[in-house]
Amino acid sequence: MSDNPCLSLAIRRLTDLEPQHYAIWVLKAPYPGGYVHHNRQWTELLTETWHAWQNFFPLRGLPSVPQVSSAYMPPSLPAEPSPDTGTPAGGTTGYTGRLMQQLGVNLWQWLFDGPIQSSFNQSQGIAMGQRRSLRLRLEIRDPDLITLPWEIMQAQPGRPAISLSSQQVLFSRTTSDVDSLPPQRSEQALRVLLVLGHNPEIKPDGLGVSNTRRLNLEQEAASLAQLLKSAGEAEPQSSPVTPAACQVVTLIEPSPAELITALETGGHNVLFYSGHGVTAPNGGLLFLRSDATINGTELAQVLVRCQVKLAVFNACWGAQPDQRDGESIPRSSLAEVLIHHGVPAVLGMRDSITDQEAISFIQVFAQQLARRSPIDEAVAIARQNLLTLYRFTQPAWTLPVLYMHPEFNGELIKPYTEGVTEIPDQSISWLGRQMTHAYLRSLAVPARIWSLRGGIMRVGRGDGNDVVLQQPEVSREHAEIFYRDSASVEDNEPTYMLRDKSRWGTWVSNPTSPEDWMIVHQREVPLSSRTQLKFGNPRSQALEFVIGVPPG
Repeated sequence: MSDNPCLSLAIRRLTDLEPQHYAIWVLKAPYPGGYVHHNRQWTELLTETWHAWQNFFPLRGLPSVPQVSSAYMPPSLPAEPSPDTGTPAGGTTGYTGRLMQQLGVNLWQWLFDGPIQSSFNQSQGIAMGQRRSLRLRLEIRDPDLITLPWEIMQAQPGRPAISLSSQQVLFSRTTSDVDSLPPQRSEQALRVLLVLGHNPEIKPDGLGVSNTRRLNLEQEAASLAQLLKSAGEAEPQSSPVTPAACQVVTLIEPSPAELITALETGGHNVLFYSGHGVTAPNGGLLFLRSDATINGTELAQVLVRCQVKLAVFNACWGAQPDQRDGESIPRSSLAEVLIHHGVPAVLGMRDSITDQEAISFIQVFAQQLARRSPIDEAVAIARQNLLTLYRFTQPAWTLPVLYMHPEFNGELIKPYTEGVTEIPDQSISWLGRQMTHAYLRSLAVPARIWSLRGGIMRVGRGDGNDVVLQQPEVSREHAEIFYRDSASVEDNEPTYMLRDKSRWGTWVSNPTSPEDWMIVHQREVPLSSRTQLKFGNPRSQALEFVIGVPPG
């Protein structure tokens, strides 16, 4: 996954004297000739279509460019429909569908022109040749262009929007003006800190304002926590994927100190915030309580220090820059500020999103993360779900905006094929720790013994394995047994894991009840000493795993 070819583009206004002229160039390409540069002039058609979009889908409560009358429309669009002549059910031929489609096509044609289009085509061809998705990252250095919905770009009518692709292209925004990405720890589970902040829309009732708010927030927190936890629950037995576990810790209207303490002590890799937010120059303001806020710059310090990989904000305008005197302030949105400071990935909203839309998105997004999908792929699949539920002609699917650090490969949880193997090293950090030993032995006479060397043992039919089993049910690379460092000196019991990678699975006995067997398929399980294993066939000869020094 980390080897996905990446094409990174940047857009910058040339000079203030020529506000309609822009430079577009390639910051990163998968081949030497892909680093090209192209100048483009912003077109009147784009301005007209964008004004028409703002008329029909205005940002709710956020200052934007002056609105224009509905008569100010691109020539190729029909006049705004009357209430009884909207889009046909399930179709995209009405006014909103045409408007959505035309702005997407116009943005694509403006960005992918001349040498930029050639670089994109070559990069996509390289990715297809490697049977991988092309990562396309867009850096917008003119804050006035950030508000545009670049996620809706499409090559031509009838083609999917760039942000809806989860197979050929993985789209995200980025910025190169960043602190370096610190070393990232390997993750095997989702560990979510769910923060519910102040919600000014809660109305008082007979219980009083504070009681009502607390009750509603507790109910909302319980629902969201269950939604996130369910992402890590086992899927039907026919599914080849066993999702990673999802652990959720909830904070309701915490103080800034309580939030920081939870992040510093919880080992979380995801922050999920739901609550009120406003734009501000230092990355916006999140209202933890009605009288307590935290801005993006302050939040970034603790997120980077605590190695949170993904921050998700169900708050208004997390991906929008602040404005002063009608002009957008550079590098002021919450998403940009967090990326600037070294947070690997940030998902914000371009505008406010309804609760039902947010729940629909979060449910599929969390499920994909638990299935070990990279973050940009998980966003694309969750966005597809929004479009299916709320239609192409509605803006719901255009609202999530994903920013990724340019050095981040999108990996939140290690995939099965690249699962973490913590092998004991001989560095100074291991002084005072006792090296462990383990082996696999046959139960036949005479017994055969295979020692686990270097912290890992590979089992399979191929000659390159440590344990070679020639039965036809055994896969060429069937399974791995490896030592996992608990990183705790107090942990006296060594931890060993079995990772099945096979077609038919591995049968594992219960050490306290040897007649009980379970099948392990495409997932990891811990192994205790004296566990018996059968590879590929429950009727094959059992091998016994033993923690200790081999005889002799």
